Amino acid sequence: MSDRALIEAAYADLNLLGEATGAVERTMALLDGGHIRVAEKRDGAWAVNGWVKEAIILYFRITRLHTMTAGEFEYHDKIPTKSGLAESGIRVVPPGTVRYGAYCEPGVVVMPGYINIGAYVGAGTMVDTWATVGSCAQVGRNVHLSGGVGIGGVLEPPNARPVIIEDGAFIGSRSIVTEGAIVEEGAVLGANTTITATTPIIDVTGSEPVDYRGRVPARSVVVPGTRPRSFAAGTVQLQCAYIIGRRSDSTDDRTSLNEALRTFEVTV
Repeated sequence: MSDRALIEAAYADLNLLGEATGAVERTMALLDGGHIRVAEKRDGAWAVNGWVKEAIILYFRITRLHTMTAGEFEYHDKIPTKSGLAESGIRVVPPGTVRYGAYCEPGVVVMPGYINIGAYVGAGTMVDTWATVGSCAQVGRNVHLSGGVGIGGVLEPPNARPVIIEDGAFIGSRSIVTEGAIVEEGAVLGANTTITATTPIIDVTGSEPVDYRGRVPARSVVVPGTRPRSFAAGTVQLQCAYIIGRRSDSTDDRTSLNEALRTFEVTV
């Protein structure tokens, strides 16, 4: 049987886990090396490799708690931290952590933040101080995750889409993206913006508002907001996000981003 078939069988019947242990370990090594991914774009759409998520879940079952050290830091966990950072071209500032089973392309910078198992982070991306990249999240190239950003993890169910941040996106300080939401290429989230699968994302740039859910359109400039909703006890303001503009089409993304931030007075 293939490793995939062994993993799928063991996930469905844990009595088969002993037979699948080698397959799980080999799959985790491939995941750690960036040779396979939890999710990938195929024909322009994101597809989830559910069996890879199943391997991660089974890996937690076959590992045991143990004490490990990284310099002066001591940890007690089932999963080790990632090794070979210098050879991989990754900069990690203490006490930043990249967990085994996550993959960072060369040029990724991790300040004292955290990248969890199953995540994939593209080249040139900055994971700023206290930013977290949750389990299985897929972060593109040249992304900036500002201080305190929370990119949620989606491990179960295995077929659930992880959070996806596409190339060139800028996520402002203390923003949160969870529940398999997608921030498309080049989009900008202002500080404290929350995007979930059900958050109303309202484009107010046209003559009529347009609602999106679970997806921030490419190159959108987004800020947090509220909108009224009536209940039996009265009208309250519930959280939403507003698309207030688009980044200009420019060959210089840095110039385009700076222009967007100035033009729309976005706090990041």
